[in-house]
Amino acid sequence: MNTPNYKNKILNSIVISGWPAVGKTTIATELAREFGYKHYNGGDVLKMLAAEKGYMVSGNDWWDTEEAKNFMVERESNSYFDIEVDRKLVEIVRMGKVVVTSYTLPWLVPESIKIWLKGSRSNRIKKLAKRDTLNFKQARDVIQQRDDNNVLIYHNLYGYEFGKDLSVFDFVLDTDLLDLESLLLISKTIVKNLCI
Repeated sequence: MNTPNYKNKILNSIVISGWPAVGKTTIATELAREFGYKHYNGGDVLKMLAAEKGYMVSGNDWWDTEEAKNFMVERESNSYFDIEVDRKLVEIVRMGKVVVTSYTLPWLVPESIKIWLKGSRSNRIKKLAKRDTLNFKQARDVIQQRDDNNVLIYHNLYGYEFGKDLSVFDFVLDTDLLDLESLLLISKTIVKNLCI
């Protein structure tokens, strides 16, 4: 854990980040519900931009479809999508009383409280397989592709080492060591002590 200077923080905005399928949305949704905050997801904003470009976007598992893979090819060649998502999310965080899940905001909005959810690839594969009803190989391939895409896209776009440089985070919670109840208790304690 870092020892951040909370004087310069927006004490009612939380940004949660971590590798795909580590539990970001679960924690963010519960925090938003508990404290009456709004919850925003970077992936949802990206899906909205994909829809605006004419992609057929539907379902929670859209990111694993052929349509999404085609969008990802376009996204990789056009940084507009990621820059626009980040621009919108920065505005949202600065409004306050929000919980945002995002791969990039911890580096872009230093004044928010930032939590990294750490989890091994093997456990994330298991979670994804269970959540999306995939076999182990399918889930492993999806995780591998998403991990590789995140590292490449955000290094090319912003120059940071996604998943390696955790120095911007105020808290790092290990989802392999802590069960969901413990993760929620710790997260809620953070919010109660720093944001309320």
